[in-house]
Amino acid sequence: MSEHLTTQFEVISFVVLGLILLFDLLYVVKRPHEPSMKEAGLWVGFYVALAIVFAGVLWWQAGPDYGQEFVAGWITEYSLSVDNLFVFIIIMARFSVPRKYQQEVLMFGIIIALILRGIFILLGAALIENLTWIFYIFGIFLLWTAWKQATGSDDDEDEGESGLVSKLTAKLPVSKNYDGNRLRTTIDGKRMFTPMVMVFITIGMTDLLFAVDSIPAIFGLTQSAFIVFTANIFALMGLRQLYFLLGGLMERLIFLKHALSIILAFIGVKLIFHAMHENELPFINGGEGIHWVPDISTGFSLIVIVGTLVIATVASLMSPAGKRAAAEAKEQAAAERGNGEDPEPNS
Repeated sequence: MSEHLTTQFEVISFVVLGLILLFDLLYVVKRPHEPSMKEAGLWVGFYVALAIVFAGVLWWQAGPDYGQEFVAGWITEYSLSVDNLFVFIIIMARFSVPRKYQQEVLMFGIIIALILRGIFILLGAALIENLTWIFYIFGIFLLWTAWKQATGSDDDEDEGESGLVSKLTAKLPVSKNYDGNRLRTTIDGKRMFTPMVMVFITIGMTDLLFAVDSIPAIFGLTQSAFIVFTANIFALMGLRQLYFLLGGLMERLIFLKHALSIILAFIGVKLIFHAMHENELPFINGGEGIHWVPDISTGFSLIVIVGTLVIATVASLMSPAGKRAAAEAKEQAAAERGNGEDPEPNS
């Protein structure tokens, strides 16, 4: 067992993960459908098991530190991706996307998220390599994001994104109805965009915002660009199936955003402590490292992240508000079935 990652291992890992993502994409394109609970559950279980196996291989290949960093990063990014699902649900409902084509929309969102996160990872790695003080910026940014996450309103964020999308697409000729999964259609001899374009633009902008938040968070757990990127890939794998699997459970996770704010704040503090250890800023401690601050280990970070998520999930499912949200979701689904409508994914 070596204590570093070999180029061969990294290349093989990216090739295998790329082939899996390509297969998933082709599967969606060739078979547009709404997956059953069983199908979604099997796929989610497969991707989670794949991540656990990869963590084991990484542990064996490069040592326990790399394995722990991957698991901590993967769980953090997966949690933030689940939070992303809430926004996807809002977007799907707002634009009334037919359930048959929601898989394609989600797959598009995942691909855009991977591209954007890849760009941010390369930028982040370059900054960390040359500017150690950037950890101060990352840490402060995460503390601000945590505060915004804990105190912000989902409705306000939704209205803000909707207004921005409207401004960007104000001059686009957009039809009122969908034309299958097409982006362009012809109405009365005039070529127009379908609402699917609006959906893609909105999801792309949402992915950009989540990439800005999530990349500094995982760089607080590991400085390996390889682990950062693979953790993000595994976090996005199965997200499409998880969207259909969770269904009404999403409405019951009322404390998830508070848990994520705690995790982001914790990682923000960890980043600032690390920046103080590596300090090179002349106006802080004369440019010398501050070694009396605690050095938070990856193992302790993993305990905090997992513990926070478990407590938040249990509290959400057991709380009166969570049970009330579940009851309301069931009533809405029953009403829509009675009217012969397809229930939305958040019902």
